Amino acid sequence: IALSSPSGIRVTEVDWQWPRNGAAHHTQEYPGPELVVRRGQMFTFMLELNCPLDSKDTLIFTAETGPQASEALGTKAVFETSELEVGNAWTAVRAAQKGNTVTIKVTSPPDAIIGRYRLSTRLSSRRKHSDRKLGEFVLLFNPWCPEDDVFLASEEERQEYVLNDSGIIFRGVEKCIRAQGWNFGQFEEDILNICLSILDRSPSHQNNPATDVSCRHDPVYVTRIISAMVNSNNDRGVVQGQWQGKYGGGTSPLHWRGSVAILRKWFKGRFKPVKYGQCWVFAGVMCTVLRCLGIATRVVSNFNSAHDTDRNLSVDKYVDSFGRTLEDLTEDSMWNFHVWNESWFARQDLGPSYNGWQVLDATPQEESEGVFRCGPASVTAIREGDVHLAHDGPFVFAEVNADYITWLWNEDDSRERVYSDTKKVGRCISTKAVGSDSRVDITGLYKYPEGSRKERQVYSKAVRKLFGVEASGRRARVRRGGGRGLRRDDLLEPAAKPSIAGKFKVLEPPMLGHDLKLALSLTNLTSRAQRVRVNVSCATILYTPQAGGRDPAGSPRRCGWAEEAFSTFFHIEKKKIPITISYSQYKEDLTEDKKILLAAMCLVTKGEKLLVEKDITLEDFITIKVLGPAMVGVAVVVEVMVVNPLLEKVEDGMLMVEGSGLLQGQLSIDVPSLEPQERALVQFNITPSKSGLRQLQVDFVSPQFSDIKGFVIIHVATAK
Repeated sequence: IALSSPSGIRVTEVDWQWPRNGAAHHTQEYPGPELVVRRGQMFTFMLELNCPLDSKDTLIFTAETGPQASEALGTKAVFETSELEVGNAWTAVRAAQKGNTVTIKVTSPPDAIIGRYRLSTRLSSRRKHSDRKLGEFVLLFNPWCPEDDVFLASEEERQEYVLNDSGIIFRGVEKCIRAQGWNFGQFEEDILNICLSILDRSPSHQNNPATDVSCRHDPVYVTRIISAMVNSNNDRGVVQGQWQGKYGGGTSPLHWRGSVAILRKWFKGRFKPVKYGQCWVFAGVMCTVLRCLGIATRVVSNFNSAHDTDRNLSVDKYVDSFGRTLEDLTEDSMWNFHVWNESWFARQDLGPSYNGWQVLDATPQEESEGVFRCGPASVTAIREGDVHLAHDGPFVFAEVNADYITWLWNEDDSRERVYSDTKKVGRCISTKAVGSDSRVDITGLYKYPEGSRKERQVYSKAVRKLFGVEASGRRARVRRGGGRGLRRDDLLEPAAKPSIAGKFKVLEPPMLGHDLKLALSLTNLTSRAQRVRVNVSCATILYTPQAGGRDPAGSPRRCGWAEEAFSTFFHIEKKKIPITISYSQYKEDLTEDKKILLAAMCLVTKGEKLLVEKDITLEDFITIKVLGPAMVGVAVVVEVMVVNPLLEKVEDGMLMVEGSGLLQGQLSIDVPSLEPQERALVQFNITPSKSGLRQLQVDFVSPQFSDIKGFVIIHVATAK
């Protein structure tokens, strides 16, 4: 560094005070070498000079970010040392001087642009000379600063939603929710640089770099860019989606255990999209990026999540007489589960009523202003039915609160409305608890209790705002693809409740590799005898949210089990009809999601119709134990018990292991051949590098079945 004045003064060294600033700004986990600080908060550095500064000397600093930095765009700030901090502006205070060493305290505005800054300085006596560069630092959003739009008051929530580098993503079906560990790894080597690169690779930046950077003070703008860039549909984004079960040339979405490997692969591959992802992968990666940039973010799972392609706030499913989905007619869809993100920030564009959690979804489903992205949509706005507000409110509202309507499509191309559960959409909306691994149900944040008067009022309000008509007023006609026209009023009229009730019951735990044993329980709700014809079908389910909704999501495909049709006659009683589906009948068609859909179309006398459905997730398990205390820098043994879930020999099994702060990269361990139902213990060592609560993920992988996943939380102590 060669900063000099006419009197010969020059800077010989800069001490960025990494430990001090890192602790104050909660950035000590970033590996460096750059200084990382948060906006709206003072940071300190020391300048070593070749001789003391005179008390009258003033240092003038210039902080610049992005290309073509300018004060007009807010990407350049020029400020000089003063005695006091000045409002919401860049300020520098000459805090102390000892000999040739000067301590400088710099504070950035709470609405400063985030990103990588270049800092330079000059003496006031050399105004005509160019600034001399001191170095670079990275400025992040600041949830600890009350004046920052991303401010989050709770320290426990800041620790969870900003600083926790691992988490849990909930998957499965409503009645069988499973926790999957995920390594966010936002503090791993190179991840911060990669996250900043994502912003720089966006089309907005490529088209107009200076203007794009000038907007990066706004969390609404930044999160919307990230939502688009995490998927690869409109750009060379991070992850390429694939939902057809064909993963040639890439990695199955189920094989990922965290975001770090994905982000590094994208960056090292010169921004070529990483193959492949599905909703939980997109959400996991976006959570990493936003936490890394300083925005409090969590992963949210919605069970029975609607995909309303025609935006009429209903999901219309067409089935045949066996309850099998007619995919060529069914344009809307409902996924067993869908995963998105919520980020916490103020909505300056909407008003304070809509501050707080905002829905963001990087899974490419529908275009938003010509780009595959979703959000930020205020959770409060969704709950209150304010679907007219930015961004993508109608789509998110439908995901959690659309009416689910089933239509029986007859051979003569006529249709009949079938009685089904209109409370089915948006169940068990879940996220990881603060400070623990338990599941928290946050459905109440998105909607009022299903079936309540308030919930129906909100639904009507949403319809009114979306279509510009009163739900009880003139009949708004909604045109659908395929020439089918549905009237809004018709959709709001429920089908007549039938005189029987039905429910599938699982008689034995549904284990992967075993026969399924169930019963269809039918109850006569009248005092008269009834004759019922029952058509039962079985399908395996593949999670398939095709971008743009052109294919049904969670689409079922028929399995080898033959459909059954029979009639039964009963009085006021319950009938249990046993159903057995052997492993040999479903194994060839079983998808990696390990889900099966049973459907029973019950045709009652007098034309009544009842559809009974049940999603079944086949169970498997893995057990992980840490044999001894875990300590930084000390090897500890991990023992994993795996079980062959099949009734056949399994060979070429492997454990895939990952965990931030526990091991470098990923670990692959061979598993010996296993006879049918055989168990085996596999041991390996890990050497933790960071203290605190750490998550270790272990997957049992085999060509003969889908991954069996497990994780364990390890408390790592500081070395003595």
